[in-house]
Amino acid sequence: MTVRHFHVEGIVQGVGFRPFVYRTAVALGLDGWVANVNGHVEGEVAGPPGAVETFAARLRDDAPALALVRRVRLTDGVRRVEHAPGFRVRHSPAGHPDTAVREIPPDAAICAACLRDLRDPGDRRYRYPFVNCTDCGPRATIIEDLPYDRIRTTMRRFPMCADCSAEYADPGDRRFHAEPVACPVCGPRLAWDDLRGEEALGAAVKTVAGGGIVALKGLGGYQLVCDAGDPRAVAELRRRKRRPVKPFVVMVADVGCAARLARISATELAALTSTERPVVLLARRRRHGAPALAPEVHPGLRRVGLLLPTTGLHHLLLDELARPLVVTSGNLSDEPIAIADDTARRALARVADGFLTHDRPIRSRYDDSVVQFAGRTRITLRRARGLAPAPLPLAVEEPVAGVGAHLKHTFTLAADGRAHLGPHTGDLAGLASFEAFQASYDHLSRLTGITPRVLAHDPHPDYLSTQWAMRQPLPRMAVQHHHAHVAACAAEHGVRGPFLGVAYDGLGLGDDGTLWGGEILVAGLTGYRRVGRFSTAPLPGGDAAVRHPSRTALGHLFGAETLGSPRPYPWLTGPFVERLDPSEVAVVRAMIARDVNCPRASSAGRLFDTVAALLGLADRVSYEGEAAVLLEAAAGDEHAVPLAHRLIRANGLWVYDSTPTLADLLERRLSGEPTARLAAAFHLTLAAVTADLVARAVADGAPHTVCLGGGCFVNRRLLTEVKRRLHAQGLRVLVGGQVPVGDGGISYGQAAVASARLAGKG
Repeated sequence: MTVRHFHVEGIVQGVGFRPFVYRTAVALGLDGWVANVNGHVEGEVAGPPGAVETFAARLRDDAPALALVRRVRLTDGVRRVEHAPGFRVRHSPAGHPDTAVREIPPDAAICAACLRDLRDPGDRRYRYPFVNCTDCGPRATIIEDLPYDRIRTTMRRFPMCADCSAEYADPGDRRFHAEPVACPVCGPRLAWDDLRGEEALGAAVKTVAGGGIVALKGLGGYQLVCDAGDPRAVAELRRRKRRPVKPFVVMVADVGCAARLARISATELAALTSTERPVVLLARRRRHGAPALAPEVHPGLRRVGLLLPTTGLHHLLLDELARPLVVTSGNLSDEPIAIADDTARRALARVADGFLTHDRPIRSRYDDSVVQFAGRTRITLRRARGLAPAPLPLAVEEPVAGVGAHLKHTFTLAADGRAHLGPHTGDLAGLASFEAFQASYDHLSRLTGITPRVLAHDPHPDYLSTQWAMRQPLPRMAVQHHHAHVAACAAEHGVRGPFLGVAYDGLGLGDDGTLWGGEILVAGLTGYRRVGRFSTAPLPGGDAAVRHPSRTALGHLFGAETLGSPRPYPWLTGPFVERLDPSEVAVVRAMIARDVNCPRASSAGRLFDTVAALLGLADRVSYEGEAAVLLEAAAGDEHAVPLAHRLIRANGLWVYDSTPTLADLLERRLSGEPTARLAAAFHLTLAAVTADLVARAVADGAPHTVCLGGGCFVNRRLLTEVKRRLHAQGLRVLVGGQVPVGDGGISYGQAAVASARLAGKG
């Protein structure tokens, strides 16, 4: 007889791990017990030595699909198993002392077995929107505390009926110890005003079918739903939500419908159908017979964000309506997604024509995750429901936190070799989003048990995240914005340094007091030096220029850094300037001449804005990055010849002088070259510039590993061409896959830098 105590760490709660342990032990004829303890699973087994060894191997190798086994520790039992022969699942002890980091399971989309139950007239959960089992359903959004048991989730208010209790206690049932288990008798119920259940669902279906807008309570927050094929409904949603042109996500019933709307590669299909169920940005089909989407869904763009149903409720809506649906975040612009019922009714009262809600509270806010692919290269735009807060590897010893930047905000808590990226908050633009960040940070810190030794933050003093960090009673560490971008990429791939970082984004505060955004850095995780950059130009109005690409263009035309290239001749700039408001042009000229509120920026993102404005694609925009999105869409599949460009050596740095590029663009535009070809030419130019800057840095002794970071690399055309050219130089090229490449990954990079500095490595 051998007795072993086992302790399993990782994502092992809320994923069917205890039932798996039970069935494995019983199949091997072992006695003992298993329990959730704090954030882990532990127990004892007793039996023949060979059977115990097999049990230990299966813990590591045969875990449930949603589990992630990080570590298994086995120790000799010091006493006989504490109960009669047999194996059982014990109740989880609360408040058990445990210093290890705890991992939180993310929500999982409805599984195939539960979908069959939902559609089976003979099943007692037929058409029950909240059907789930150990393989699917809510997790992170309902957990209030650990260890993960029903009494520590928002399901505690729903006592199980006799049938659900029997399933919960039956080792042979797939709902054995499924904590959110429920049915129509004992579980949450739909509501629409005074209507309940099927009547509530019917009211929502009728509203959407009639061209209305429904606020639907989803897994991680409210969503706004309307008919994606109805131009009037989509336009009205835009008006009410105050979202003029930013593309909407479309939910479709199944893969077949998705394939009729978009071209889907095998890699994209795997992401679309995964248990994480993210939004996937896909190339839109234009062929005859493709389902009609209202042009207002993704105006002017060639790609569409598609999403498969994540819950039984989504499936029921799609089954009844038999059409693609717009399913977008339940919020107003610049506000966090609503999770509380009363908050949602106040915030969305003038947006929604009705509320399809239910009585299961949402504990944590998780918007939809968003990914896309450039070939087989994954690009994460938003890490949220289904992905967060599952940990990512990070070489971290002492606990640290990265508090993020300003746009697309996230935070990261890291310890014991793992980094937990908090859910996407959105832009920290006001009190509501700031409070959402604080609440999410406090909750995840408590759940994971991570109390950071150091808070890493952006040096920009006006960021709310920086101001929050400065008020905390903890040591703080400033991490430069673009260093954090490339460090995030390096750390995700296990590169400590040195490496060559290419950081292209909108704006970030540089060491010299100017705004950076087109940077070439030789770096490790502990530090960096700048070896290349884009030329600078003034931003008339400062941050306000982000929403006015025409002003950014005027800054480049009238005030670009003097690097030996003459600014575009008046006859080239004339047609652009003449179509603008003369009074605005005069004001901008005066601001530049007097250097009033015109901070200088070496930003690739603002150069995208400039080119979009010069080509007539965007003079004003409603969200950051819109001009670049339109410019990429305009380029399409067009072939082109790069524009003129020039590198010079200035003050020890290689500098890309953008003036020849803009002059060539304007001259070719005046000669009648099509906008699509010029948009494509600009992308090729930036890729060629990047390759040249990198080649000069490598010739000067820079490393041969290149890490790409910053929001400009969300641009598939730019990323693909940059990678192709750098690979041709024999360089190793890395880009973030699980960590968002834009500002959503800043906090992970901050945590990586802080950890490396504390350890004195990299």
